[in-house]
Amino acid sequence: MASLGKGTAFRTGRLRKTLILLVAAVLTAALACPAPARAQSIALVRDAEIENDLKGFATPVFEAAGLEAQDISIHIVQSDDVNAFVAFGQNMFISTGLLLFAQNANQVTGVMAHEAGHIAGGHLARREEEMREAMMQQIVSLVLGAGAAVGGSPGAAQGIVLGGQQIAQRGFLAYSRGHEASADAAAIKFMEETKQSPRGLMDFLTLLSEKEARAVQKDEYVRTHPLTPDRIEFVRDQLKISKYADAPSPPGDDEKFARIQAKLTGFLEPLTKTLQKYPETDQSLAGRYARAIAYYRKPDMSKALPLIDGLIAEHPKDPYFWELKGQMLFENGRLAESIPAYEQAVKLLPESTLLRIGLAQSYLETNNPAYVDAALANLHEAVAQDGTIPSVWRQLAVAYGRKGEFGLSALALAERAFLLHQFKEASAQIARAEKMLPVNSAGWQRAEDLKLAIKNAKDAG
Repeated sequence: MASLGKGTAFRTGRLRKTLILLVAAVLTAALACPAPARAQSIALVRDAEIENDLKGFATPVFEAAGLEAQDISIHIVQSDDVNAFVAFGQNMFISTGLLLFAQNANQVTGVMAHEAGHIAGGHLARREEEMREAMMQQIVSLVLGAGAAVGGSPGAAQGIVLGGQQIAQRGFLAYSRGHEASADAAAIKFMEETKQSPRGLMDFLTLLSEKEARAVQKDEYVRTHPLTPDRIEFVRDQLKISKYADAPSPPGDDEKFARIQAKLTGFLEPLTKTLQKYPETDQSLAGRYARAIAYYRKPDMSKALPLIDGLIAEHPKDPYFWELKGQMLFENGRLAESIPAYEQAVKLLPESTLLRIGLAQSYLETNNPAYVDAALANLHEAVAQDGTIPSVWRQLAVAYGRKGEFGLSALALAERAFLLHQFKEASAQIARAEKMLPVNSAGWQRAEDLKLAIKNAKDAG
């Protein structure tokens, strides 16, 4: 995997799954400001551990809001800005800046409960209707770009996400003060119903207000979520009468949050800054985790490997420690050694699509024919779990090609091209596949289905 420091380039064939930087659309940082506005590239981060933990924090409040938790995707934006927003109801975006700014899991859960309030309240409906086509293209590009990057396809990742600056500068993500108050009230209700303290939301807003008082330029969260004294006072008053004002976070949440911050620090910050925050004297799990990542990124494997091996010795059933070890070895050219670590990660967390993709790529990168069937098995399982990640189909194409099943290889490339809205390429690969696949076979029938899907997509505009 490419590390996430500034100026980092993708290493073709070495892009891994723990934290993946996607060079995404040129999207304005000031989403609520009309053009001209300060614009910057944003990036999406894919990480199985962080995504799963955030979903774990959010699921109870989603359910309390009457939302289908499995239908809401949480995306991590690599940005120093403190920001969170929802788009089209089913996509929640949270910046790494917010995750590093927050002080505990309860604050992050409070923010996600607030965003769930926007979803449940339908606050984006009018703006979404007005800007549906433009925004949908933007969101689709970002999400598909993240999927393309997962399997080491940086060219595709860049190609599908460029050109979003004009769309981003129209201010469709700004909420009114009335919507903010409504979302705050909903968040408190959701937290109460899940027996969690609303204190996190109040503390977060208070911290942000204090930060704003010292800042020259407003944070993006404040730009898109108007921060007023009335809002803070309302949340504070509700906290006073809450039955759960002093309720602790759900068991394990703060430990998971500490790991999220350690992981982001290790990947996003320079070694010197990581060591300032997590000095060698810090023997906590989070401290050692952060240093293991930071030393591996330097790279200094003589320090990184003992740290991760120590964590594994203490927590042998933690899939994310095994994943990190596999990544360390893989990226340092020790491909064969990386496989047992990735295999153990998948064994411990078989439902993780990202871990299976990582293992499959490790198998294929060795160029050892003995691993092709194992790669195919993991890729088939990954598709069954989530067939919307374009890179899975790219790896399937490679694996089928190595087995001489060129019809299925072409069909896999057609699936990938279809997901990326590259309909001309998809049609060309379908034509290739149909020439090689037996008529009426499962693959041939799928090719026919894809042709119809392409026609319907084109007809829909």
